[in-house]
Amino acid sequence: MLEKDRSLYGDEEQVVVCDVAGESFAIAIQQVNTIVPVPEITAVPGAPGDVVGVINLRGSILPVIDLRMKFGVEVRPADKDTRIVVVEAGGHTAGLIVDAVIETVTLPLSDIEPPPSTIQGTGTAYLRGVGKSGDRLLLIVDLDRLLTVEELTSGQLAA
Repeated sequence: MLEKDRSLYGDEEQVVVCDVAGESFAIAIQQVNTIVPVPEITAVPGAPGDVVGVINLRGSILPVIDLRMKFGVEVRPADKDTRIVVVEAGGHTAGLIVDAVIETVTLPLSDIEPPPSTIQGTGTAYLRGVGKSGDRLLLIVDLDRLLTVEELTSGQLAA
């Protein structure tokens, strides 16, 4: 169990479950601002890392990160299920492109474990834990690690 999270979430954590390349990723619902269909994204020349551009959301300009790109899997065009999950972490707001938003789930903290130290890969550095929801495993994203200050505050991308 993740003892350090008990004070933040009580004895359970509610998450938004998203599909990225066939895997179930979860984001703490407290960090989700809104979920929107993919609008027109304006590319920013010289944007850092996995920032694909910016969007205008209700008058605010937000950087957008494609999680397929961030996790090192093949990028694909948006379809009818693709969504942008607008999240807040570390005082910054950004949009995350996901293949689909599946559902919200409440997980007892006893069903969340730290990521196994034996797995390593591009996406595993951004995981806070692995949750068990029935027969399915949910990879819980650590937004503070995923959304680096350098990506979100570089040049014209400051939110």
